[in-house]
Order: sequence, then C-alpha cells, then structure tokens
Amino acid sequence: MHKYLLALTLAGSVAGPAFAQAPPVLTAQDYARAEQFMGYNTQPLVDHAIGQLNWLPNDRFWYRTMTAQGSEFVVVDPARKTRTAAFDQGKLATALSAASGRPVEAARLPFRSFTFSPDAQSIAFTAGGKRYRYALAGGKLSPDDPPGVGGAISKNADNEVVSPDGRLAAYIQDYNLWVRDIKTNQQTQLTTDGVKDYGYATDNAGWTMSDAPVLRWSPDSRKIATFQQDQRRVGDMYLVTTNVGHPTLKSWKYPLAGDQDIATIERVIIEVSPAKVVRLQLPPDPHRGSLSDDISSSGTFDDVDWSADGTQLAFVSTSRDHKQEKLRLADAATGAVREVFAETVPTQYESGWHAINWRYLPKTKEIIWYSERDNWGHLYLYDATTGKVKHQITKGSWLVTQLLKVDEQARQLYFLADGREASNPYFSQLYRIGLDGKNLTLLTPEAGNHQVAFSPSGHYFVDSYSQPNVPPVSVLRGLDGKRLATLEKTDIARLTASGWKAPTPITVKAQDGQTDLYGLLFTPTRLDPARKYPVINYIYPGPQGGGVGSWSFASARNDHQALAELGFVVVVIEGSCNPLRSKSFHDACYGNMAENTLGDQVAGMRQLAQRYPYIDLGRAGIWGHSGGGYATAAAMFRYPDFFKVGISESGNHENRNYEDDWAERYIGLLKTNPDGTTNYDNQANALFAKNLKGKLMLAHGLLDNNVPPYNTWLVVDALTKANKSYDLVVFPQAQHGYGQYSPYMTRRRWDYFVQNLAGATPPHDYEMTPRPDPRTEVQ
Repeated sequence: MHKYLLALTLAGSVAGPAFAQAPPVLTAQDYARAEQFMGYNTQPLVDHAIGQLNWLPNDRFWYRTMTAQGSEFVVVDPARKTRTAAFDQGKLATALSAASGRPVEAARLPFRSFTFSPDAQSIAFTAGGKRYRYALAGGKLSPDDPPGVGGAISKNADNEVVSPDGRLAAYIQDYNLWVRDIKTNQQTQLTTDGVKDYGYATDNAGWTMSDAPVLRWSPDSRKIATFQQDQRRVGDMYLVTTNVGHPTLKSWKYPLAGDQDIATIERVIIEVSPAKVVRLQLPPDPHRGSLSDDISSSGTFDDVDWSADGTQLAFVSTSRDHKQEKLRLADAATGAVREVFAETVPTQYESGWHAINWRYLPKTKEIIWYSERDNWGHLYLYDATTGKVKHQITKGSWLVTQLLKVDEQARQLYFLADGREASNPYFSQLYRIGLDGKNLTLLTPEAGNHQVAFSPSGHYFVDSYSQPNVPPVSVLRGLDGKRLATLEKTDIARLTASGWKAPTPITVKAQDGQTDLYGLLFTPTRLDPARKYPVINYIYPGPQGGGVGSWSFASARNDHQALAELGFVVVVIEGSCNPLRSKSFHDACYGNMAENTLGDQVAGMRQLAQRYPYIDLGRAGIWGHSGGGYATAAAMFRYPDFFKVGISESGNHENRNYEDDWAERYIGLLKTNPDGTTNYDNQANALFAKNLKGKLMLAHGLLDNNVPPYNTWLVVDALTKANKSYDLVVFPQAQHGYGQYSPYMTRRRWDYFVQNLAGATPPHDYEMTPRPDPRTEVQ
C-alpha cells in the first residue's frame, strides 16, 4: 500500500507541471506594435511643428515645418506681420529636376537648409553634391560659387568662436590661442606659453570636454576674456579599447571628489591687435561655475560679462564646494581686480536654470543678481560701487528660471519663471518687471510650458507653448506680449489616428505627506481596467534635472509608452531633491544623494495603486540611466521588498569614483571622520549590494568617459562577493549614451521586464529598427 501511494505521489509530481498554466508568450508582432510608439515612429506623424528659427536682417526669420507631404519653408516679417512661403517650392523643384536630370518633389526638396543672400533676394543651398543659387524674384537657378568664396574656410571652423563684428575667429592650436582673419585666412598667435595640461581656453571638465575654446569676446571685438587652465597635477582617468591586437590606453585629466589637486583657471584678458596678455591680479579659481562645473555649459564662457566699451570685465568666482560666490570687477587694461560682494550659502549656490542670471550694468553701476536666500530663486539689484543690496526685484512663492533680456534704457527685465500662474509649477511663462520691482506683467498668458526666442533687436519674440498632453501652438508676439501672428498649430491628427494617446499628468504627495509632487503616467492604449498590470518606475533623481525632462509636448518620452504597450504601467515622478521648485525642495537630499528621491517614489507609487486599482504594486520595477542607474541600484538595495526588478544603466554608483564637482557640489567636500569613515560612505551602492533580493541587470559602456565603467565594476564585485545573482550587459565600444547600441539595450530592457516582472516569455532576439523621419531625408 505504501508503495502504491508512493507511486501515485511520484506520478503526480511528474505529471503536475504538464497541467500547469504555461507562462504567456509575447510575439515579435507584440514587440513590433510596441515599437510603433517609439519616437522615431511617432514623430513622423506630427505635422506643423515649428522648426529651428533662422534670423535674417530687420528681425525677419525663416523656419522649416513638416507636413504629411514633406517640408514647407516659411519666412516671417514681424514688422509687416506677414507669414509667407520662403520661395516657390514648385518652381524650384522644376528647376532642380531640369538641372539634375531626375524628378524632384516640391515637398521633398533635396536639401535640409539654405542661406539667404545679404539682400535676401536669393538663397544658396547644396543638392546632390552641387552648390546652387536661386533668385527668389525671377525663379532662376544657377550654379553658385563654393561656400566660402569671399571668406576663407578653416578646417577647424567647428571649433572656432567668431568675434561680434564677424571679422575674426578664435581657436586653439598647440595649447595656445590664435585668431584667424575670416576674409584673408591670415592667422595670428595670441599666446605663446601654453603647454599640455596648462593651455589657454581649453575645455575639460573631466566628464565632458571639447576642442572648441572657452572664451568671451568683448563687444568691440578687440579683447578676449578667457583663462589658462592648470590641470598639470590633476589625476588621470583611463579607458582601454577592445580590439584585435594591442589595446589602446586612453587617458585624460579627470579629478575625483576628495582629490587634493583639481583643475584651476588663471583668468586673463587678451588684447588682439597687437597681441598682449593681461593677467587678472588674483589667485587661480577652481574650475567651477555658478551653473555647473562645465564653465561653458550655457554655450559660452559662463560667469563673465563685459562692459559695452570693453574697459571692464565683471566675473564670478565659485568656490570648490559651490557654497560661496564672489562677484568681481576687473580693469581690462591693467588686470586689477575689485571684489564687489560675496554670497555664502549653507548648501550649494546656483544662478538659475540653463543660463547665467546675473548681469553687470556699468552705465548705472548696478548688478542684477540671482539668489535663493528667501527659499525661492529671485532677482536682486545691487549697487556695484558699495556692494550693497538696493532692493529685491522679484519676490513670491515661485522662481525665476532664466533672465532673457535687460532693457537698460527702459529699466525693465524680461524673464522666464515657473510656478506663479499655472497649477503645474513646472510650466514656464514669460514676464516683464521694472528694475524697481514694480509692474510685474505676464506676457504669455496661455496655460502650458512656454519656450521663448527673442529677435536680434529684442522688439519681438516667438512663443511656443504646450503641455505634455496638449500639442504646441507657436505665435509671434510684440514686446508687450500682444499676439501679432499665429505661426504654427501643431497637428497630431495622424498621430492619434495611429492609436497613440498622451500620458496622464498626475499629482501625488511626497513621503512627508504634505508636498505635492508631479509626474506622468503611461498605460497601455488597450488598457483593461479589470486586469492587474506590473508597474515600472522610470527614475532620474538629478539633482540637476528630473525624470520628466521638458514639460512641453512630446510624441514620445524614452520608451515609456512602448514599454506600457507590452503590458505595464510606467510612472515618472519628479521627487523632492530636484530643481525648479523651492530651495528647500531642491536641498532635501543635500549631503545624502543616496536618498535619490526614493522615499518619494515609493510613497507616490503606493498612492497611485490606491487610485488606479489596475496597478499591481506587488510587481514593481524600476530603471534609469546615469544618475538614474545609480538610483535604480540604490532602490534595489535599500527597498528590496518593494522593488522586484531593476535595470541600472551606466550609474555613478560610487561618487568617489566620479568627477569631483558633482559630488562636492551636492554632497559636500569629502571629510574623513576620526574612525576612518567618510561622509561619502553611505552614498556607495556597493556597500549595500548584499541586500539584493530581486532581479537586477547592470549595463555599462567600456568607453564611457562621463561615468567611467569602474563605477559599475565596484557593484559587480560587491554582488559577487555577497554571492548575489545579477545580470550584466557590457558594450565594449560604447560611451555613456550607448549610441548605435541603444536599440539593443532597449530590447534587452523590454525582455528583462517582460520575463522577470510580467512572468512572460519575450520573442527571441527581436531586432529594433530605428529610422529617421522620412520627411527629412535628403533625396
């Protein structure tokens, strides 16, 4: 009997799995449908979005807009309030067809852009490898001189900075600064003592670098403000290539948090003709800026401002830990320096968002200064002679993000600000206010996020406004905000007809139960409310930026909607510790970047699960890249019972192994305690790797010169020593963003969540097929 029962038991144990429910299988068709929601498939279905503005004399401008048929080129004359075709595309297509011997469609002209002649009577462009000129009035097409006739071309043109008068171009050669006469190509050496790691205008912040010079021309084009960067004693970073044969060792200067020696800049003013170097009379400054450690992060030499006559240079010196800013004035002829005032903060100072927000007004001997001293980012007016505050210009529970225009004659400022009007505090709008702090005026009243571009004269501006779920409208306005013309109304009819839907804006409470947090929710377009869906948190904790990114309309954001189509709910929550809110909101993680807004994310996801019953909080995943990769691993180690699956891409897991400025700005300078521990210890993901319970995939590029791959190897080593299972994806030829390998990483990410979070089987080796917008392809 016992033998019979045992036989039945064994038979049941063997036969049981045969009757168990097989895991669901996703097919290549399922993945292909999801891929239709990637940006390269959705953007071609968006019509009449405004393209890049190209300014012409007298504030005229042209831009390109895309339609279902192809391209339209438009010219706008603000003075006449006209919007017309830039040229007759049909006639030009006919002429090009005759010239090339093959048919050319009017809406698909074989060039991406063109240039107007100085008199705006003709355009020049390249098509089929040939240069043409087209007369707008007569419609005559003729061969054009090669680009640059009448103006010599330099092989280093992409790495030059052109003077305001357009005559000279400054560039670096052999660590010294040179200028080139654009008309004659005559080259003049301005400095002679530049050497390797001690060169003039060199651009290296460790995590980012460029061959273009960092400098600021004086308004009269006679002087250049720049520096000699000293990184001779800075430590090296190394990467090794993967190839057949001997590998190549790549090295560059890359200071780390806590290093005794970091890069410094010795400020100079260079007179161009005759060449003369005037050194400013002050010790070297740390390679820091009030916006970031990349001292050209706004596109030019940050934190310097010339007087109109070129006799004075205002500049700001930033301390290594970003806690102190000193505004100084230099005599351009002698190099004598006077400190006007300083601001010291307990955490870290920043001068705004995307651009430097202070200005020097030499005519009235005043300085416009940006400060968060009242917990909000506002503008203050200083007396440049005494260094005393005259008064606060803007005030309230909202913040200035970008000072765009200063009208000294009218004593008025034009600036973007967040949070004053809109229910969503991340929506930017344009305002005007007097320097006396009076007559604050909203110039862009429509709800949404406004992106503004002023004309060269400053008399007009183009305003494009939208919301994450509302497509853009682009209008031309006068300086008073009055709408002069509607330029484009973005049409998403073809997009919505494809089955696309916008994300859902959401609001939840932070972990403190008090603060409102904002974000976006992505659900399957074929959502079944009766089903339970795993939830995936996309995270980028900043603190220099957030996971949502721009709050303007976008047809796709990463692969959030595509991932949702595979049977997930995807959520992005802007947690505290990120910018564009109050100073206290931004400083919530100061000194403890390992928090990574994770408490806010968990609190927000729990609220969403109560609000939307189809969210299965028992199957919570998380992923992120760079800072988001750091946060993902931290989430898996610090909240192991909440997050079940994580994908950590290129994370800065150990901030003692990342560039010096980021950590020293947001954590503070590295300090060693009497017991040998440091204030950075609890920031390191490797120390908590032993807590892993769920499934974790790590990914990194071996040629990542932003976040070196050793950051991930430290976590790999810790997981291995803790006997924890993990998955690893390595890209031997990739840098920080993966480049051509991004589609592969996207597919691996989908597979990992499908298999480990949804419990399904993904298709085998599905191949993503990114493609450019066919409307922009040159024939």
